[in-house]
Amino acid sequence: MPDPSGYVTAFWGIFSFSFLVALTGAMSPGPLLTYTIIKSVQTSKRGYLMGVWIITGHAILEMGIILFLLLGFSFVLKSIYVVRGIGLAGGIILCYFGASIIRDLYHHKIPTSFLNSRLSEEEQDTSLRSRNLDNPVIGGILVSMSNPYLWIWWATIGLAFMIHFDISFRHWPKLFAFFLGHEAGDLSWYLIISTMAFFGLRHLNKKAYYGFLFICAVFLILFGIYIGVFPFLKETV
Repeated sequence: MPDPSGYVTAFWGIFSFSFLVALTGAMSPGPLLTYTIIKSVQTSKRGYLMGVWIITGHAILEMGIILFLLLGFSFVLKSIYVVRGIGLAGGIILCYFGASIIRDLYHHKIPTSFLNSRLSEEEQDTSLRSRNLDNPVIGGILVSMSNPYLWIWWATIGLAFMIHFDISFRHWPKLFAFFLGHEAGDLSWYLIISTMAFFGLRHLNKKAYYGFLFICAVFLILFGIYIGVFPFLKETV
């Protein structure tokens, strides 16, 4: 009869390792981090929870990627043409998102009344609905999809992890531990980021806030150009 303690040990071993690997990746700067900060600061009510909703979208995408890999389509993510296509499309999305922020800053279309909380809740919600990628769950999916290095990570490190620990539908407890640990690592870091942004950056004055958004927008554009061009400089993934 199998020892139940062995299953428990294996579960927490995979969970812990997956958590740490995901945490180190999440702590690296990227477009999702910038998007989380922007959404957390601009959301007047419970903005500290933006990290939860954004990672929810991120997790939905990664769940699809894991299922995709388990069904035997890992070769697709290893294709340089797929990586280039994702990079080009993602670069365009990030450049557009960054340029739209700079455009709205220039025309003073970005609301700043939340900095001193003078707007009513209804007015705040109305102003937020006009923003790009307003829904944080959908935004988490789209911004994550725009980064080709997410796909490269899953085609290399993620796939290697799954093979090493025999992650499969047949061993569903391992699959559950792997997925849960990975998303817990992402969530823990991004919840910290959204909380710090909401309670810290909201005390900026309008000039400093606009300057902060401008820096974030420039970063998104530069990162978009980088991920759009760099895959074309590589011959293989």
